Amino acid sequence: MLNKLEDVEKRYHELEAMLSDPGVLGNRKEFVRVSRERASLEEVIARYRDWKKLAGEEQELASLLDDADAEMREMAHAELPSVRTRKAELEETLKVLLVPRDPSDDKSVILEVRAGTGGEEASLFAADLFRMYSRYAEARGWKIEVLSSSATGLGGYKEIIASIEGAGAFSRLKYEGGVHRVQRVPATEASGRIHTSAVTVAVMPEADEVEVEIDDKDLRIDVFRSSGPGGQSVNTTDSAVRVTHLPSGLVVSCQDEKSQHKNKAKALKILRARLLERAEQEQAASVAANRKSMVGSGDRSERIRTYNFPQNRLTDHRINLTLHSLDRVIEGDLEAVVGPLVTWHQAEALKAERA
Repeated sequence: MLNKLEDVEKRYHELEAMLSDPGVLGNRKEFVRVSRERASLEEVIARYRDWKKLAGEEQELASLLDDADAEMREMAHAELPSVRTRKAELEETLKVLLVPRDPSDDKSVILEVRAGTGGEEASLFAADLFRMYSRYAEARGWKIEVLSSSATGLGGYKEIIASIEGAGAFSRLKYEGGVHRVQRVPATEASGRIHTSAVTVAVMPEADEVEVEIDDKDLRIDVFRSSGPGGQSVNTTDSAVRVTHLPSGLVVSCQDEKSQHKNKAKALKILRARLLERAEQEQAASVAANRKSMVGSGDRSERIRTYNFPQNRLTDHRINLTLHSLDRVIEGDLEAVVGPLVTWHQAEALKAERA
């Protein structure tokens, strides 16, 4: 482990030097890459420096155990166990920090929530899930902005897409991608019968212009008049925008803003994230054997969680986690689920490193 830490510290110093290099400063793409790599190493470097300081204290105190002065020996005996405990705790932290990180962990997120099977009840649950993510984001100080939405007449969503901006947003939300199943009595159900519906969630790291360059000639931009639930016209001008990326065939529509320019900017933000996700999925497919430590496959068709309202029970099927506090989770206390998922993933990654 010490050899690894020394290599990381050496790389950190190299990156610091690169950030002063005129060649790097003049190349925006390279400057962003180097800055991100340096930032990704900051925590491990800080903890390693703390560890080295404690190792020095341990050595000094150990040398005083045989000191001629009885008071010094007594002081060393009293303080040494605490120093050794803190040093051992830091070593465990460093082991986790040395596990290769997802390079997207520090990024902001594009979140897509779509109603699946279940008709209007699925749309209402999509709205519930979006509110849950919004409250979780607000509690962590992240900024959330709706990029596109398709509302239903009863207050649900056929689809809602939002950006969530904040440090580490992707690292906490990336395990949310997949099918979320809900079991409850719908508000529209008169007989009190429990229905099962599903909502699909996709979580993508936000891609900036440096990472995903989109050539204007590869785009077809169509404008049209936006419409709301039931097809009624929302705006009287052609402000809605449909962007088609010709090489990939991806299509993104945005109509929430009254400004055509704002709708286009939002559509391009979603398109960049989808293109980055597609590129990463293609890369991941080529190294599928190395993905054993992933929590689930990340496939949007995979059922990851069940929300049983009559029993106030939430079950995450990937790690066999069951909580009888669904009411708190759906109100935004998502960390009760996210925390165990992150811990499980870290433990699996550590196992894979040692194998």
